[in-house]
Amino acid sequence: MIKAFKLTDRQQEILDLIKNSISQTGSPPTRAEIAELLGFKSANAAEDHLRALAKKGVIELVSGRSRGIRLTDSSSHAPSSVTSHFKQAMLPLEGLAQLTLPLIGRVAAGSPILAQEHVDQTYYVEESLFNKKPDYLLKVRGMSMRDIGIMDGDLLAVKATKDAKNGQIVVARIGDEVTVKRFQRVENHIELQAENPDYQTIVVEPGEAFEIEGLAVGLIRNTMLM
Repeated sequence: MIKAFKLTDRQQEILDLIKNSISQTGSPPTRAEIAELLGFKSANAAEDHLRALAKKGVIELVSGRSRGIRLTDSSSHAPSSVTSHFKQAMLPLEGLAQLTLPLIGRVAAGSPILAQEHVDQTYYVEESLFNKKPDYLLKVRGMSMRDIGIMDGDLLAVKATKDAKNGQIVVARIGDEVTVKRFQRVENHIELQAENPDYQTIVVEPGEAFEIEGLAVGLIRNTMLM
C-alpha cells in the first residue's frame, strides 16, 4: 500500500519539472537549473525543496552527483501534468491503441540490430506511452544506468537512428558489443557515460569500431514477467 502524501504547490511544481526533464533529456535537472527555471535566488533553495520531496518519499537524493535525483514508485501516484517518456507499464495491454514492437535479444557481430534472427519475441505496447514512436525494444542487461531508473531486465524502447546529441541516452555498438549509455562527444573522442558510479566511462577513440543504433525514448518495466 502506497502511503498517502500531500505536496505543496511549489513541491508539485518541482516534481513536475523533474519528470519533464527526465522526459525530455533522460536525466533530472541540476539544483542550479531548478533554481534558474523557477526563479530561486540560489541553488540552496532548490536543495531545500528537494529534501522536502525526499522526506515525503516521491524522490531519492543521490549524494555526490549534480543530477543525483531519482523518482520513486510513490512519485507515480502524485498528480502531474507531465507525460514522461519513462512511464512503466504491464504487458500486454488489451483494448488500447497499440504498437507492435520486436524485442531484440543478443546481437551478432556485424549484422543489423533489427535482423530477424535477433528478434526474441514481439510485444503489443500502448501507443500513448511514447511521445516519439519507438522501433524496437531492447532488454537492459546490468545496472550501469541505475541512477536514472534504467534497471537490469527493463525493456528499453528505442528509436532507430545513427545520430545523437550530447547528453542523450543511446544504444551504441562498440565492436561486437551493444550497450546503453549517455552519449557525449568530447574534443577528439566519444564518451559513453554510465549513470552508476560503480561503472567506468567508456572512451571511444577515433578509428575504433563504433556506431549509434538508436535513442532511448521510453522504458517498460515488465512486471508480468518478473
